[in-house]
Amino acid sequence: MKQFLSLYGDRMIRAVYTHFIYVIISISIAFVIAVLLGILLSRIPAWATVVIPLLSVFQTIPGIVFIGILFLYMGMIPATAVIALSIYAIFPILKNTYVGIIEVQPQYKEAARGCGMSPLQTLLRVEIPSALPSIISGLRISTVYTVSWAVLTAMIGLGGLGELIYAGVSSNNNALIFAGAIPAALMAIFFSWLIDLLRKRLIPKSLRRDGK
Repeated sequence: MKQFLSLYGDRMIRAVYTHFIYVIISISIAFVIAVLLGILLSRIPAWATVVIPLLSVFQTIPGIVFIGILFLYMGMIPATAVIALSIYAIFPILKNTYVGIIEVQPQYKEAARGCGMSPLQTLLRVEIPSALPSIISGLRISTVYTVSWAVLTAMIGLGGLGELIYAGVSSNNNALIFAGAIPAALMAIFFSWLIDLLRKRLIPKSLRRDGK
């Protein structure tokens, strides 16, 4: 282990840092876009029947194909990875935001209007809080997926933990493969735990689907 760390320790630290940054930036961008678009579609449901299926098409495109196409047009820059990962991360959050808002019980919205709330106040004080369990569930899915999708950035020379995995595969070095795969798995677990902690902080126990 000491010998391995002396040889690859610095490389592992850089890979973990790069991977982490890709995930954080991509998820942050995707979350803002997805929530805003989900709110918009909840106001114009007819658009949802077009936009949501259209975005779901991106989920069927293999990640390396999509990243490769962006690479041809944008080159080997970090923005290529961030844009690709953000687009992939949007759909689960968007779908859950839209579904969470449209499934808010009509009587709650009626009660809000009866209290004199404006449409914006109803959205911010009633609909979004009620939809939070669904939104955060979508955030968890997107984040865990993005940790795995970010491995592909190494295939266009943009680093991340995939760099160690692919180097290990090409050189038949199992230690390098584990050096990339294990931190990626731990990162996914960490983000999942962090989002679960956020869910407990933001969502009252009565609104949590699992009651915990």
